[in-house]
Amino acid sequence: MHATLPLLQVTGFPAIHRARLTTLQVNLGYMCNQSCVHCHVNAGPNRTEMMDDANLALVLQALQSQGIETLDLTGGAPEMHPAFRQVVSAARALGVRVIDRCNLTILFEPGQEGLADFLAREQVEVVASLPCYSLENVDKQRGEGTFDKSIAALQQLNALGYGQLGSNLSLNLVYNPQGPSLPPNQEKLQADYKRELHSHFGIVFNELFALANMPIQRFGSMLISKGQFNPYMKLLRDNYAQSNLAGVMCRSLISVDYQGYLYDCDFNQQLGLPLNNPSTTEFISRPHLRELLNFDPAGQSIRVADHCYGCTAGQGSSCGGALHE
Repeated sequence: MHATLPLLQVTGFPAIHRARLTTLQVNLGYMCNQSCVHCHVNAGPNRTEMMDDANLALVLQALQSQGIETLDLTGGAPEMHPAFRQVVSAARALGVRVIDRCNLTILFEPGQEGLADFLAREQVEVVASLPCYSLENVDKQRGEGTFDKSIAALQQLNALGYGQLGSNLSLNLVYNPQGPSLPPNQEKLQADYKRELHSHFGIVFNELFALANMPIQRFGSMLISKGQFNPYMKLLRDNYAQSNLAGVMCRSLISVDYQGYLYDCDFNQQLGLPLNNPSTTEFISRPHLRELLNFDPAGQSIRVADHCYGCTAGQGSSCGGALHE
């Protein structure tokens, strides 16, 4: 059983507003073949929630009506949704850039045969979780055997051209700290990853994204159980950097849950903090993809709370990695 998280309050976090919407980040469902300690979604093999066909169709309509440039697919393991490949192909046919938030081990799950070839054929950008370049640390955070499968998956993607010099197939890795600490300098850590992965396994990749762990869901519960929640929140607040505000992902992104409801970011989604209702429309209490078809969210205020310090602490943290070095 997970520990009860304290209510995340707003304690002076600055007001921010959305700029032009360029990215739709869609959570296709919470089913995953892994149950990682740092998971802010609390995903796992026993989760059954998945986006239905009606909402999948609305995603594609929203891409067109908003002129959205990027479809960022996440989960759980987004590839476990039965319509994953169909959605990817439809979005690519619209000329939309597609990102797959991939845990790597999914490539070896039953029913996922040919997944890597499909991603390469559709020129999907792969953002792959690899919390360390050592077996011990990865398996500690993500389960025994995860590291070896992750390495094999990266080698398979490299063989298809991912991460290779001159290739148009982008392969980026994601680092998360092992516990309640801020990520180290992204540029230096990236150099370490590139050196170690290439020298030991012949693996190449484009960029490393260093992300802070968010004090919500499974990771937040772990902090509570160990008495580390309040110290971690203090660490985030004490390391707040105003310069990060300009680059936070919520300024250009809207997050969509598996039921089609809208949020300012994936973290607000997990906390049940829906997109603010604009005063000029007839939105219901929880804005939905249906409303997004006829509404320009630029200029809308963004809902903030204490967890937002996780994106603005230190070098900053976003779905695209650190905000500054």
